[in-house]
Amino acid sequence: MGIYLNPGNAGFEEIRRDIYVDKSGLISFVNSLIGKPKPLVSFSRPRRFGKSYDANMICAYYDKRCDSRFLFEDLEIAKDDTFEKHLNQYNVITFDVTGFIADSKDNDTNIVLNIKNTLLEELRAAFPGCIRDEEKNLGKALYAVVSKGNAKFVFVIDEWDALFREYKEDKQLQEDYILFLRSLFKNKDTTSRTIAAAYMTGILPIKKYGTESALTDFREFTMTAPDALAPYVGFTEREVLDLCDRNHLDFEEVKLWYDGYSFDNVGSVYSPNSVMQAIERKVLRNYWTSSETYESLATYIGMDYKGLKKDIIRMLGGEAVRVRVSKFQNDMTSFKSKDDVLTLLIHLGYLSYDAETKTVVIPNQEIVDVFGDAVDGEGWEEIGELIQESDDLLDATLCGDSDAVAEALEKVHAANSSILQYNNEAALSSAIMIAYYTARRIYKIVPEFPQGKGFADLVFLPRRGSDKPVMIVELKYDKDADTAIRQIHENRYDGDLKKYFGNLLLVGINYDKDAKGVNAKRHSCVIEKV
Repeated sequence: MGIYLNPGNAGFEEIRRDIYVDKSGLISFVNSLIGKPKPLVSFSRPRRFGKSYDANMICAYYDKRCDSRFLFEDLEIAKDDTFEKHLNQYNVITFDVTGFIADSKDNDTNIVLNIKNTLLEELRAAFPGCIRDEEKNLGKALYAVVSKGNAKFVFVIDEWDALFREYKEDKQLQEDYILFLRSLFKNKDTTSRTIAAAYMTGILPIKKYGTESALTDFREFTMTAPDALAPYVGFTEREVLDLCDRNHLDFEEVKLWYDGYSFDNVGSVYSPNSVMQAIERKVLRNYWTSSETYESLATYIGMDYKGLKKDIIRMLGGEAVRVRVSKFQNDMTSFKSKDDVLTLLIHLGYLSYDAETKTVVIPNQEIVDVFGDAVDGEGWEEIGELIQESDDLLDATLCGDSDAVAEALEKVHAANSSILQYNNEAALSSAIMIAYYTARRIYKIVPEFPQGKGFADLVFLPRRGSDKPVMIVELKYDKDADTAIRQIHENRYDGDLKKYFGNLLLVGINYDKDAKGVNAKRHSCVIEKV
């Protein structure tokens, strides 16, 4: 066993000893490609989504220098017809690109050359007499090993895109790296004879030049198009339900904090790291907390592209925003529009993409908190002030101070008039969601909540364990706030909620577009305690 060649199964064995969610179906997919043209997979996901866990699992399954049956015989892959055929049958070469980056910074070495020479050195040591001393081409060295009767190779490359993230401006280094990967996986004379499969994982999709992928032979799966690998992006809802049952966590609260990513035929997907941290610590909170997270997000959303800031504010208010993802070049520098920035944020996990509607949203409370910290700085003074005032607005609402509530909404209107075009109740609803931004830390805010004889415009449901009252908010346009309160009573919006939660606050809000005069107020509010 070596560091990069046939590293064994100890890494996956350690993972199995902890709380483990079975993702071995991913191996079934890779097995289905072995023996076919282009058995090469690239699967990109954000940080904290279990990429390295999967890399360890794949290495343990294929590595011929160990016996991993005991690690897989109770998992999904063991039921697959291909399980026995490929279990521990291949030489595995695996490396994490970030490790070579760290080594090059310490020793001032060429990263790509260091990767190639290090792998050649391990191959020569493991297969003496197979590789000529003067051979410098890694692909030809692999062919020499297999031609001597040794098993084919499975490549597992973790953080494959790290060079594009760490050396954003070094185009020559990026080109050298791409050429190195092409030489391994696109050589018609040697690749099919030496490589049984390859699995690459990272954060960014494969770099594009124009519309063409830099590595066209790879089958690519991303956060905008996970397709068959969608169940392996993160934890599915069924898996999270099971984890909550086994570890005595409130599933509905976990859903509020960590749900929000969704894919066709799979439904909700959760960030594995966040769910596991909540299980281990028995505390639901933001587990994306790090200065790097806030600073990198602030850098991207602070880019001066037309419409970007407006879209961020709209998403903070709970709206979905349309985005075109096809033009993104899959790197950290080739931005030409707000769509490129929003697409990058999808791949980084800050936004959730709906492929059917081609829209993005901020996925959950955890990421809402990250955005809140990221916009608390220069260039975001208006939204920063709004966030500070949001706490005061909630306090005024809970205290029944309708005048203070109306005044606060006036400020939101003034600050965001270019974004919130007031011509209907939907726009007013968006304003309310922005104004009550920080309320989502203690409330689940549900638009169009089905109650009584119809739908309440907004219902604020307190999180489990909170002593706050339910709030039913009814919105009116060019009428009056008393009419909104009457509609709540007449349609019995408060009926079912009263039975489950006790105290209620009924909040009627009206927007009068024709209010005139210096002291005229366009917003009025009536609050009734039930």
